Amino acid sequence: MQELDGRRVVVTGGAGFIGRAVVRALAGAGADVTVADRRAPADPEVRTVVGDLADPTVRRAAVPDGTDGIVHLAALTSVLASRQDPVGTYRANVEATAGLLERAREIGAGRFVLASTNAVVGDVGAGPITEDLSLRPLTPYGATKAAAEMLLSAYRASYGIGATALRLTNVYGGGMGNKDSFVPRLMRAARDGGEVTVYGDGTQVRDLVHVDDVADAVLLAWRTAPQGPLIVGAGRSLSVLDLIAEVRAVTGAPLPVRHVPAPAGEMPAVVVRTDRIRALGWAPRVDLATGLAGVWEEFRTAVPAGSGA
Repeated sequence: MQELDGRRVVVTGGAGFIGRAVVRALAGAGADVTVADRRAPADPEVRTVVGDLADPTVRRAAVPDGTDGIVHLAALTSVLASRQDPVGTYRANVEATAGLLERAREIGAGRFVLASTNAVVGDVGAGPITEDLSLRPLTPYGATKAAAEMLLSAYRASYGIGATALRLTNVYGGGMGNKDSFVPRLMRAARDGGEVTVYGDGTQVRDLVHVDDVADAVLLAWRTAPQGPLIVGAGRSLSVLDLIAEVRAVTGAPLPVRHVPAPAGEMPAVVVRTDRIRALGWAPRVDLATGLAGVWEEFRTAVPAGSGA
């Protein structure tokens, strides 16, 4: 066990949606946190290095001597964008990860936590996804995360870095105002009286995990440094149409649906087993209805862009 009190931790992507929750959790546990991101965080009190982590100069500035570990959240995460720009996705997701692992080796940082994805295993049908499945990604995004996981495994085995990959399901929660994933799209449609675009027939299933539960998983990974990847999810999957029904119940909005063809690389099912991380003492604390209600409250009360308020 390695506690966080007084530890110097760098959070890449710390200005983002998940990053802000992780920074709060780390600071609450007593860590001395530095954020490395392409943009500065909203909190001016957070020490920040702004720049591209694929640049060695930026990495050295972000991860100075004396750093105890890195929580690596920064990445290009859009599946569709990765198909349009596989080279850029590789640079952001593989080159930057390799450079950060090498920097950790150079300075003797003992912890490295990576935000990964269950997309590394590709389409497994309706069966459950576990950490033991072979890596068969369907998209450049999934492939880059699989490559990053392999780099973690190599640096752990070769240099003793306590490196762990967390394979996150669909993350939602407070602070999603600028995101373009499905939950914020639903919330905008509910607020603005719009319709919802659904890929295919809407029977594809997903697992949604709250961002605060993800932050808890990051703290657990730091403290225990378990070997191998860990799936982080609610352990409850529901269809896209059922999720829309949940949001209708929370918001009271009708949310009419328009179906469009599903793009290539769309996984028909994400059903995960979370036994491995639960055995370490983690369990989700935020149920879906409560989490969606919190997101809706933020969207409902947000000041519209360009209002001048």
